[in-house]
Amino acid sequence: MTTTTAPVPFAITAKGLRKSFGDKTVLDGIDLAVPTGTVFSLLGPNGAGKTTAVRILSTLITADGGHLSVGGHDLAVDPQAVRSTIGVTGQFSAVDGLITGEENMLLMADLHHLPRREGRRVTAELLERFDLVAAARKPASTYSGGMTRRLDLAMTLVGAPRIIFLDEPTTGLDPRSRHTMWGIVRELVADGVTVFLTTQYLDEADELADRIAVLSEGRIAATGSSDELKRLVPGGHVRLRFADPAAYRSAVAALRDVTTDDEALAVRIPSDGTQRELRSVLDRLDSAGIEADALTVHTPDLDDVFFALTGGTDQPVPAEEAVR
Repeated sequence: MTTTTAPVPFAITAKGLRKSFGDKTVLDGIDLAVPTGTVFSLLGPNGAGKTTAVRILSTLITADGGHLSVGGHDLAVDPQAVRSTIGVTGQFSAVDGLITGEENMLLMADLHHLPRREGRRVTAELLERFDLVAAARKPASTYSGGMTRRLDLAMTLVGAPRIIFLDEPTTGLDPRSRHTMWGIVRELVADGVTVFLTTQYLDEADELADRIAVLSEGRIAATGSSDELKRLVPGGHVRLRFADPAAYRSAVAALRDVTTDDEALAVRIPSDGTQRELRSVLDRLDSAGIEADALTVHTPDLDDVFFALTGGTDQPVPAEEAVR
């Protein structure tokens, strides 16, 4: 009788993760659960402990406490099994600029103990996938920032990891290169890879992440989807602008709980931006025979969430946290 192993529902779990450097507590008992085959983004100010969390979960440093599982393996019991499951692309490239892109890839294949023929096959496939064939035999020092980042990630994929840690992978890249990296991340997840992403760019987390955790002062301030987090923050509203002063005055009289701007002939109505609330506002205007000249809907974005949950200030960075 053949037995099959059920897939692990969570690629990464952490319960009560703690880490201190000297008298500075960086991670103060945090809990994380990353579903398999998703993008999970950890956000927080500088010094909040994002990189420390990545370094612990990728076996680079040890935790002071907590139970950690990566790829179904207990981090404390079998770190080698964890290493065979993961790939890590840090803030600073692991690319050797003195050799070519192809040589960097082949070196990584050797480190993974791939047979020579298999290493060359994997190298060729990844160089093509990451649009690096034309530059493959040029020194990596001649690559642009975007090309270097793509090569760095391609090197990470040589071992076919099922879990990838991306620690601020697009820092310093131009918008086009960032969007290229986003496309690569989506392709990885479509193939069933789990991505643990830390980033300074809130739009990046908004664009890519299935779930987001906000880290502040060593603790998880909130966890949820992008939309769930945005609903935590007040400030959503509908703004109506009128060209006719009479229509403006009628709207003020007909609508409740509005903030008025007499100079701009505009009213602002608190709203969570849902279709139901928007329809309610328009129905009230229609019932009163009033037509607005312009309507805009503002819902809180991740910037609002970030500032509300963290205070928007960077935190002191212990020396160990700063060293990558």
